Amino acid sequence: MNGIITEEIQVNQKEVLDIFRQCGAILEGHFILTSGLRSPVFLQKARVFMHAKQTEKLCKALAQKIKNADLGQIDYVVGPAIGGIIPAFETSRHLGVPNIWVEREDGEFRLRRFEIAPGARVVIVEDIVSTGLSIRETVETMVKLKANVLAAACLVDRSAGNSETTVPLIALADYEIPAYSPDNIPDELAKIPAIKPGSRNL
Repeated sequence: MNGIITEEIQVNQKEVLDIFRQCGAILEGHFILTSGLRSPVFLQKARVFMHAKQTEKLCKALAQKIKNADLGQIDYVVGPAIGGIIPAFETSRHLGVPNIWVEREDGEFRLRRFEIAPGARVVIVEDIVSTGLSIRETVETMVKLKANVLAAACLVDRSAGNSETTVPLIALADYEIPAYSPDNIPDELAKIPAIKPGSRNL
């Protein structure tokens, strides 16, 4: 089997979040998000990606949502490193298209390991979307390469539709979680030491 979707698979929002809970991936505390915002909840998707079956179930359902969006031909699925590499790969497998990724070089995303032709039709796949910054940066990178960015997709949109991605966003689940600017943190959160579990500086 090549992984291409042969029958429709869907998961609802509760099922998505249940998988995160079962994998111990919904953490509580004081977290510095990739965007720089602060939050009492962090989705540690790496704990989901430890488990192939759960990852496959989520990404197969995301691939189905992308397919249902009628975007036409897709030439590549693009994942922002580090967090987007695994879901982008697994989603691309179910769409039956190649997977590539962008990674940081001198602080900016580059397509370091691959070449694409001008006009290539791409979908960006991310793990978790908060403000949409990583997607916006990936879009900018692909546009510079003259690619046609059809849409972005993610497993969980923690902004519940309030992020700015500059392209249409397809989310498997919406999970609105409070996020605060560093100078406007609630007192109860400020009492907890902040940790930064994300990968932006890697």
